[in-house]
Amino acid sequence: MHGEYKVPGGKLVVVDLEVEDGALRGVRVAGDFFLEPDEAILAINRALEGAPADTDAPGLAARVEAALPPGTVMFGLSAEGVAVAVRRALAHATDWTDYDWQLIHAGPQPPALHMALDEVITTEVAEGRRPPTLRVWEWGAPAVVIGSFQSLRNEVDPAGAERHGIQVVRRISGGGAMFIEPGNTITYSLSVPDSLVSGLSFADSYAYLDDWVLGALGDMGVKAWYQPLNDIATDAGKIAGAAQKRVVTGGGAVLHHVTMAYDIDADKMLDVLRIGREKLSDKGTKSAKKRVDPLRRQTGLAREAVIDRMIDSFRGRYGLTGGEVTDEEMARAEELARTKFGTEEWTARVP
Repeated sequence: MHGEYKVPGGKLVVVDLEVEDGALRGVRVAGDFFLEPDEAILAINRALEGAPADTDAPGLAARVEAALPPGTVMFGLSAEGVAVAVRRALAHATDWTDYDWQLIHAGPQPPALHMALDEVITTEVAEGRRPPTLRVWEWGAPAVVIGSFQSLRNEVDPAGAERHGIQVVRRISGGGAMFIEPGNTITYSLSVPDSLVSGLSFADSYAYLDDWVLGALGDMGVKAWYQPLNDIATDAGKIAGAAQKRVVTGGGAVLHHVTMAYDIDADKMLDVLRIGREKLSDKGTKSAKKRVDPLRRQTGLAREAVIDRMIDSFRGRYGLTGGEVTDEEMARAEELARTKFGTEEWTARVP
């Protein structure tokens, strides 16, 4: 069995092993990490040898930590990263490069249709009728997108939304409200087979699926990192929020979508969103305006250039061919937008 895991902000960990009589055998850990002293790698292998195959990731990490020689220094590696690589090997997890990725980047579309396309495309990936897909959104209108479980009245000021001509839609994933203006927002979705995140905890899957965009931002001079559970942040503030939804039909799939602030009208946002004191306190800030620091200022690039560089970065890492939404997928999405995502019943399902 073979498992790979890139430690967030670190290096690649590779584990090869067998399972005999319910225990790990022939464990070999490798990778492009740095580790001192040399014998520490042998200690890690010995710590994992004979471990019950059903040991969870924290249990495996504890075995590794206990076996490390005094004074061991890890760079780009962690005991938790080794444990995750083991669990991915046992789960027969796939890797990014195992797939022929497809890009969808169409013209502006209504907010409700974007919600529907996420559901349709991810279901198609789960059923094996579509390859793993990166979809970059173009917004046809301003919107507030609320999480699947948020209270509509608690999140949105209806008078402010009406005053600014902003539609409110509810997505299928959890998480918080996003304030959207077409020229000020960069949004993308990853629809991936469940096997890509096999062996990862829910939290680890966020970091794993965000890793490529952190690299893309780094290439643009933005030092960004994953901030649990679902933010991408820099020293200057938050620049993006992610959300996920699991689809359990077929072979299973994960929808991971991210909204990034390219620019922002903070006064308008505060006129539309109801951001409570408790939430601001949790973020350790005094003003909602300081919570988000747009990419326009941090990169100095046009929005289209940021998107192009992100796509190029993904293509360089994993390969990416151009595609489009099929006629059948669009028909299903348009029907869902009409009967579900564009209805008051869905939008106000949590009043």
